[in-house]
Amino acid sequence: MSSTKSAAVVNYAEEKYSVEIREISIPDIGDEDVLLEVENVGVCGSDLHQWTSDHSWPVNYPVVLGHEFGGKIAAIGDKVSAWKVGDRVVSETAAVIDKQNPMSKIGLYNLDPTRKGFGYGVNGAMTRFVRVPARCLHTVPENLSFEEACLTEPCCVAYNAVVGNSSIKPGDRVIVIGPGTIGILCAAVARLCGAEVVVVGLEADKGRLEIARKYGCEVIIGDAEHWARKRDGLGADLIIDAAGVSATLQIAMKLVRPNGQITKVGWGPQPCNFSLDPIIQKNVRLQGSFSHNWPIWERVIALLASGSLDVKPIIGGVWPITEWKEAFEKMHHGQVVKSVLKPV
Repeated sequence: MSSTKSAAVVNYAEEKYSVEIREISIPDIGDEDVLLEVENVGVCGSDLHQWTSDHSWPVNYPVVLGHEFGGKIAAIGDKVSAWKVGDRVVSETAAVIDKQNPMSKIGLYNLDPTRKGFGYGVNGAMTRFVRVPARCLHTVPENLSFEEACLTEPCCVAYNAVVGNSSIKPGDRVIVIGPGTIGILCAAVARLCGAEVVVVGLEADKGRLEIARKYGCEVIIGDAEHWARKRDGLGADLIIDAAGVSATLQIAMKLVRPNGQITKVGWGPQPCNFSLDPIIQKNVRLQGSFSHNWPIWERVIALLASGSLDVKPIIGGVWPITEWKEAFEKMHHGQVVKSVLKPV
């Protein structure tokens, strides 16, 4: 590999499986950017969805995948004063935002409709060097490894879903549908909040459900109705739908108690084909949860650094970027919860 080029995992077209290793140049950076040398990058379910082409968001092809990443600053733009070369950092995902958008002005730039993220809107981090706006950076404490720190992003998704967008109190009964990375991390955060938690999956999810147990959760394959109604016959206080299909919303409506809440964090592009009347009849709050912002990142890094939130159990392995396909397939087939890549 030449010194000016490095291997990158590139999603080059909309057709299924249009992902390959390409050599790309080191990116140029602007005045307010840093050049980040990537140490580790996590594989997200959305990377898999772009690989299998069943995603529901616009992608700027060709694009380098990867938005869960950390590393060391290799160079800084002329107007960057808060950072220096060598700093250990992780990056938020909102690579392009409109600072004048009303959402950005109240700090919810994650909800700016024009926002573009790494790995679909602009080149992501499944390569050696990535251009990052300095406003996206957060310090990684020395005691936190990059293999763990690169999972700050999915932890922030979970924190926002459970703490930011759900009403949750100690003693609540919470059901998480879907034992992927986000589902298990939502369950872990709900446990930190003092809830009793069950994670629900399918027979094929057995291995991943075992990892949910490590966070003090119960696990159920199939129907969770008995668990939902066990306390007083009425259902669970909160259902977190972290599955990648639309049909699980119907299960959530059945399992939630009157005046309870369903928080939907999993994407499912399929039409629902069922009535939403139970939401009305039960007086239930249906809440979407998308992404995260600055204060959530600071809080989550503190939880990771203190050991209160431990992501080590979900890391199924670390692969060189050139072996991205094995890392993707192991996650896709549910053999591991989270694959992590390392640039070469």
